Amino acid sequence: MQKGEEYKNTGIEIGLYTLGDMGSDPLTSKPISAGQRIKEIMEAAQLADEAGLDVFGVGEHHRLDYATSAVPVVLAAIAQITKRIKLTSATTVLSTVDPVRLFEDYATLDLVSDGRAEIIAGRGAFVESFPLFGYDLHDYDALFSENIELFLKLNENERVSWNGRFRSPLRNAEIAPRPLQGQIPIWVGVGGSPESAARAGRLGVGMALVILGGEPIRFKPLIDLYRKTGSEAGHDLEKLKVGVTGHGYISKTTQQAKDEFYPYYSNYWSYVNRQRGMTSGRISKSDFEQMTGPNTALFVGSPQQIAEKILQQYELFGHQRFMAQIDIGGVPFKKITEGIELLATEVAPIVRRETSKAKNEQVV
Repeated sequence: MQKGEEYKNTGIEIGLYTLGDMGSDPLTSKPISAGQRIKEIMEAAQLADEAGLDVFGVGEHHRLDYATSAVPVVLAAIAQITKRIKLTSATTVLSTVDPVRLFEDYATLDLVSDGRAEIIAGRGAFVESFPLFGYDLHDYDALFSENIELFLKLNENERVSWNGRFRSPLRNAEIAPRPLQGQIPIWVGVGGSPESAARAGRLGVGMALVILGGEPIRFKPLIDLYRKTGSEAGHDLEKLKVGVTGHGYISKTTQQAKDEFYPYYSNYWSYVNRQRGMTSGRISKSDFEQMTGPNTALFVGSPQQIAEKILQQYELFGHQRFMAQIDIGGVPFKKITEGIELLATEVAPIVRRETSKAKNEQVV
């Protein structure tokens, strides 16, 4: 697809997300500043938009080794240099943000972007935001439950009256501004928790499933549970959307992709494990070879290999969206831009064509 070319996508949506980690390049030991990282994220989003990808996500962390703590600000900046790509958090740590402020921020983003704002909400794999914003980690799940229920109410009503446990009551409060879309699309990020999958279904929101490795079939029970719970709660199955997210790296051949990505992927897990207080070292080359096998969920390979993996998952899940994280471990920005081009011009056309066919066959 050429830059600026219009298309009508009837297959699944394909996009990218970043967490803004600031790992040094393991081959050069060259560090990156927060300012440069954010500039590169903005440039990547602009390239993804111009190349015809569907969605771009930015994740939230509150650490010195991550650049994107104020996600709505970054997305608003991206909105000014893009035209059509959807802009989502990936994820918002909903347990430690006031739902009213969150709604106002994303409703404003929706207006700024002409109706492209979305939210993926989660409880957070990192917990530094709890003490930072004055919340008790013991309320980890209760905060999330209360905040998402309040957010959904704010999303539906211009005036809200509400009582809860963790914040002051609302008495016929005006909830402004209202988003251009009418309501802000919201998804719940789900790792491996059946409780999270069931909650997303019960609430009737989208489910963004994080699959970072292993065999994808292990996650099918979560999707089945999500749809079953949603249907039992009275929600239209057509509106229960599933997104799949995962790590990826694309190069001209699968072997080249593996050779290039290995030092960065090993570096990524080395510093992420340290951040989590774990002592495990780098990934061995043999373990990496197994992790990138054709039947695994790690999207490393040629465009054809990546397309085949996405389509294998589509056969299992019937999902509506795929998002890849390709900027981890200190991967040089030049390689990231090359990956975006390959995803948009070689992977996406195959996936869109084949998933469009599958949808048409289901209709017939």
